[in-house]
Amino acid sequence: MTRQQLVYLYCVADREPELKETEGLADDLYFVCNNGLYAVASKVEEEEFGQEGLKRNMADFEWVKAKASAHERIIDLVMADTDVIPFKFGTLFNTNDSLKAMLEQYGEEFKAILRKLAHKQEWGLKIYCNSEKLKTSFSNDEAEILKIENEIKSSSVGKSYFLKKKKDELIEKTLNERINECGQESFELLKELSFEAHINRLLPREVTEREDDMVLNSAFLVDKDEVGDFQNMVDTLKMHYEGKGFLIDCTGPWPPYNFCGLSSEKGQNE
Repeated sequence: MTRQQLVYLYCVADREPELKETEGLADDLYFVCNNGLYAVASKVEEEEFGQEGLKRNMADFEWVKAKASAHERIIDLVMADTDVIPFKFGTLFNTNDSLKAMLEQYGEEFKAILRKLAHKQEWGLKIYCNSEKLKTSFSNDEAEILKIENEIKSSSVGKSYFLKKKKDELIEKTLNERINECGQESFELLKELSFEAHINRLLPREVTEREDDMVLNSAFLVDKDEVGDFQNMVDTLKMHYEGKGFLIDCTGPWPPYNFCGLSSEKGQNE
């Protein structure tokens, strides 16, 4: 390795993976091994991935899109053959020896994580809500709202103003209750079919590029033998909620980023 190159880490496995169909994704993928752990790595140019280069390139959307896509694709290909601990995009080491030292230092922690991840997959569930459609779905059958609506029709202008305000407040309250009900029920039912589950922060529309608001962002670690039951439950939730203004988006399997539980940041030019 020349002084102008760094070691880029993709993931760590506890047995040697088969690197199939990785041509064109990265140059010369190889393993750095230590005490039964296999780090999947490649050599990258310091000019491109060093501190200054990475800072400059991270402002280039097309560069980030291409490199991040290759990063995830490589992990997906390795994951098809063995369980892995995925590392975030841009995890770098100065030398193979520094990567090997990291495997030595955190070896027992990595092995414990891999035992937990064995024969499991990460699945993501996001729920979006069309507020206006949801309001319509319950406004016509919510007894208290209908009662106020009837009172408005027979009230004076002054009283109807306050009744309309009361109705709007009740609709907003009911809207929030229905959103919470959908999110909580969906999460709890799927959690029962999972080994572990996480709720992540909600993403704004600028990130999701959707018109509807995200109301649940969750991840589930599911035993491979239970994936069928998990997906059947997702279908049941869709049937129950999607006609009422909700959109349930289930995706996977993903690299298990949400369930690695690493105690500290590893890499980054160590």
